[in-house]
Amino acid sequence: MTDETTTGAAPEESEVPAPAAGAEDPWGDDPDPGDDALAGMTAERDEYLDQLQRTRADFDNYRKRVERERPLLAAAGVREIVSDLLPVLDNLERALEALVAGGDEAAGSIVAGVDMVRQQLGGLLTGRGVEEIPAEGEMFDPNVHEAVQGLPSAHHPEGMVVAVVERGYRISDAVIRPARVVVSQGGGPR
Repeated sequence: MTDETTTGAAPEESEVPAPAAGAEDPWGDDPDPGDDALAGMTAERDEYLDQLQRTRADFDNYRKRVERERPLLAAAGVREIVSDLLPVLDNLERALEALVAGGDEAAGSIVAGVDMVRQQLGGLLTGRGVEEIPAEGEMFDPNVHEAVQGLPSAHHPEGMVVAVVERGYRISDAVIRPARVVVSQGGGPR
């Protein structure tokens, strides 16, 4: 028995037969339907990549535009509020001029004028959604009140607001400034 592997002769079964006439070439010389699918997937990938790059660029441009416009929008908001407050300032100046020019006789009309200005400013703030935080006679709420003093009181239960030192304001649920209040300690003087 001879060993074919040692002699260098290849066995006859290992030879690859030549393709028959009219048969497909197994080595890919003929077009493969998988090539079309690969080309389609490559084109789709390139299209998605292009869309992603365009979306990124659009978003980056949007972000830069918003950053440029932010100060302009803030300035426009300030201009709008100031233009609403200028008539109030004008009325206060008129009241001061009348006080200086009229002496003691004009005091009653000055008080009425200043009260009108206060009402005008209050209306302007209310129109902007600003509302006063109820305080006097309410139970102390640290979310909307700031206690500046405690006062013993036999007439008020402990924790009740008995006086307002400075009014508080909010817009919706956001506190702009808490009400500064005097709070009852209950019990009265000892």
